[in-house]
Amino acid sequence: MAQSLSKLFVHIVFHIKKDSVGILEKDKNALYAYMGSIIKDKDSIPILINGVHDHVHILCVMSKNIALAKLVEEIKRHSSRWMKTIDDHYEHFAWQGGYGGFSVSSSLHSKTKQYIQNQEEHHKRMSFREEYLLFLNEYDVEYNEDYLWRD
Repeated sequence: MAQSLSKLFVHIVFHIKKDSVGILEKDKNALYAYMGSIIKDKDSIPILINGVHDHVHILCVMSKNIALAKLVEEIKRHSSRWMKTIDDHYEHFAWQGGYGGFSVSSSLHSKTKQYIQNQEEHHKRMSFREEYLLFLNEYDVEYNEDYLWRD
């Protein structure tokens, strides 16, 4: 083939460090917009970013020119630095080192988008730990729980 083409929907999830301060409600939209700009800078397309005080969900179309690990690294590195500049509350803000990355088929795109939109309601019934384990099990991802929750 003369041309490389792809359309890879990915659902990314990551959490703040245990000793980090939470994300304030008043700053969520600005944070998500900033993350969206980082994703665009990496030639990817942000579809939806949402979360709660301690973690974030991102649905995006990944560029064919970047690895998932690099994309997540850039989002976390730049957004963490930016958070520290917007308010003294975030002086010690940090994301955990790990992340979850899950492929999303075109047929489940709308369902995933709806799931991310409803994070506030969803987490009234389920903790992040329960949610993350559900994703890992649903996607049949092997993990060692001894290391899963460490910063």
